[in-house]
This record gives sequence, C-alpha cells and structure tokens, in this order.
Amino acid sequence: MMYFKQESENPSFFYDFQMDVDELITNIFWADAPMINDYRYFGEVITFDTTYKTNKDCRPLGVFVGLNNHRQTVIFGATLLYDETIPSFQWLFETFLKAVGGAKPKTMLTDQDPAMARALSIVMPETFHGLWTWHIRQNSLRHVNHLYQQSSRFRGDFEACIDLHEEEGEFLNAWNSLLVEHKVSEHSWLHTIFQFKEKWAWAYVRKTFTAGMRSTQLSESFNADLKNHLKSDLNLVQFFTHFKRAVNCKRNNEAEAEYDSKHKLPKLKMKKARMLIQAGDVYTPRIFKEFQEKYEEYKNTCIKELEGGLYAVTNYDNPKERIVMGNPMSKKYPCDCRTGRALVTTPFLFY
Repeated sequence: MMYFKQESENPSFFYDFQMDVDELITNIFWADAPMINDYRYFGEVITFDTTYKTNKDCRPLGVFVGLNNHRQTVIFGATLLYDETIPSFQWLFETFLKAVGGAKPKTMLTDQDPAMARALSIVMPETFHGLWTWHIRQNSLRHVNHLYQQSSRFRGDFEACIDLHEEEGEFLNAWNSLLVEHKVSEHSWLHTIFQFKEKWAWAYVRKTFTAGMRSTQLSESFNADLKNHLKSDLNLVQFFTHFKRAVNCKRNNEAEAEYDSKHKLPKLKMKKARMLIQAGDVYTPRIFKEFQEKYEEYKNTCIKELEGGLYAVTNYDNPKERIVMGNPMSKKYPCDCRTGRALVTTPFLFY
C-alpha cells in the first residue's frame, strides 16, 4: 500500500485490490499512466497471460499486453492473483475496464484456461475471445506427441487445420481426414480442442481482427525480461520496483524505435512509386516494411471488374480468385479473404 500511495502521486496511476473475508488482500491490479495511455492507442487487440509465477508461493502474475505502432510489446496493466478462479478473473477484468475508462477490446487472446474464458464471457461478452495458436501447438506436443512420432505428415496436416483452410467446410473435411488418416482415438486431446475450433481455426478467426497476434505469445518476451530482474525471494515492494524496471526497458526500446523512425529514411524498393513515398512519411519503419511487401503483391495482381461494384482479383503467386466489394459512398472496399482492412484510397490495394 505504501508503494501504491507513492506511485499514485501521479493522478493517472490506477490501482485496486480485493479483500477476503478476513480483510486480507488477495488480488491486486495496477496500471500506471503510460500503460493507460498506450491502451487508448493500441488496445483494440490485447493478450492476457498468467503463466509467469512471481515467488516461492507460485502466485500468478497476470499481464495485459499488446503491440504498439512499431510492433513491439507494450504493457497495459498487471495483476497479482491469489488464485485462478472465475471470481478472481471476473474481478480482474472488471477492474481492468475501470482503469481504462470502460473501453473494451475488440479481441482478446489467452490460453485455454476455462475459468478465464468463463469470466471473460461474463464481463466482456462483446469481445472476441481467441486462443493463441502458439499455445495450442505447445499443448499438442504434450498431449499427442505420439502422433508426431508415428507419421511425418501429421504436423503438416495439423498445421493446415490451424492456419491454411479458409472455408468452414474445407476445414471440417480436413479435420475429419486428419482423425481418420492418423487413427486418432475417441479420447484424444484433439477432440477436446475441436470443441473450441471457433477460437483458433483460421476458417473462423479470419473474420476477426487480430493484428497478426494470434500465433505469438507476446508475454513470453516480457516474461524473459522479468526473469532478468526478479527472484523468488523478493518481497512485494522489491517485486514492484523490479517489475517497473522491466517495463521501462520496453519503453526504452520504443523510444529508440521512435527516434529511428524520425531520423532514418525508409528504404524504397520502387523509387518512383508515389504511394510508397507517401506511406514512408506516415508509417513507422516496421509497418512500412509490411506495407511495401503488400504493395509488391499488388503489382502482381490481375483485376477484372464485375457487375454491381464487384471486382475479381487474382495474384500470379496465388491464383485463387478473390472478390472485392466496392462501396463508393463509404470509400471502403472489403475483400472476401477478410485477412485485413481494405485501404480506402483505392479498390486495388488490400491490407
């Protein structure tokens, strides 16, 4: 409490805690001013993780994490939990929303904790709850490792079910083939994970904006930083001090990237492309690099205008036809691939 009161001299510093029946502190949440401000800019898609244990009692540290405009890890808030039950998670998510002014994320990615999923459905029913595909892959190695050992094709078939199949029917056929060809037993972990397919299979998740975060456990890099600063025998005050140091390391990385973006010119692959020149002035180097790659893909596309404001688009590298729906009134041109957001400047660029 002394540490929090000291920090709360900044009026934008937020903290809250939950008491048990014996008036002892159980769950704690805090977010400083930069965390809350970062959430306003980058909180559309967030991840939450409690895999890191902070002390010898193995109390879980939970961290709300996202990506900034340099695609670097940014922290939105943190919690020390007494346990990982539905009431604890429900209190946490309600407190988190209180800290950020009630603004709910569009997408939240977590592991497969059922208590967390239930609490999230209660507090943020409008938020899409997705599962990290990174975590699913790790679990598959633990639960069905024998299938990897039995057949060299299993990995490719399973990966395709996660990331490649775009249509539901295509995914379901591939999944059934996976079960038959690899002789998956009725009690296999694969049947369990299939029950949550809408949270991880690309055929379903592609309809939701995930900012390219579904395959990455962002908190892993932050947890690695924490291990450089934390020890199991630290008391709480020491923990908060070291945690703040780890967060400041991330912010220093952001400051360096921001400096570079303002003082280094982007590398243009096409010198006379005016759109690239304009984008280079607006985007950070990391985002501009991705934009330029998409621009190169666009140069290899073939576009055919159809009736009713529709366009058929194919790419020499990927001949699958895409349908783009033009809406001149709103100046938006969404594509049926649904892998990103269409640029409003032209119907022939998709990102």
